[in-house]
Amino acid sequence: MKLAVDVHFDGEGAQAAAVAFDAWDAPEADRTYITRVPHIEKAPRGELDLRELPCVLQLLREHALAPELIVIDGFVHLDAQDTPGLGWHLHHALAGRTAVIGVSKTSRPDLPAQCEVNREEETRPLIVTCVGVDLGAAKARLRTMHGKRRLPTLLKLVARLAKGSSPA
Repeated sequence: MKLAVDVHFDGEGAQAAAVAFDAWDAPEADRTYITRVPHIEKAPRGELDLRELPCVLQLLREHALAPELIVIDGFVHLDAQDTPGLGWHLHHALAGRTAVIGVSKTSRPDLPAQCEVNREEETRPLIVTCVGVDLGAAKARLRTMHGKRRLPTLLKLVARLAKGSSPA
């Protein structure tokens, strides 16, 4: 099983959501999961914002999920020197047993062009970083995900669920 996860912060708390899928080209989730986190500490000023990490870990624990791979909205590495981002910290927190693919709609200045992937012509590329899976394979899998737009269908769905919207 693979999961796409997202976290939405509202007030002092957050809602973490996940959609489970087996096939990369699946048009809909096999299952969805939601976890409410009532209180989240603010990130220390000037430090990497890792507030999503405990939310994702709580979601995995609460629903007894042990995916082979997790797709996150964010970065695994922050630059070409592999400075750890949220995805790297998630991979480490899961003892390296779960591969993580980070997908971002915006680039970072120090990421190489090889991290870019276009899903449709004439749109800005998505930025892909990963750990536990080859970058070329991660980009190929993202390209095959269902949806005709820039962002795959399942990533749109998990973002809506995290924000508390209905899956439709």
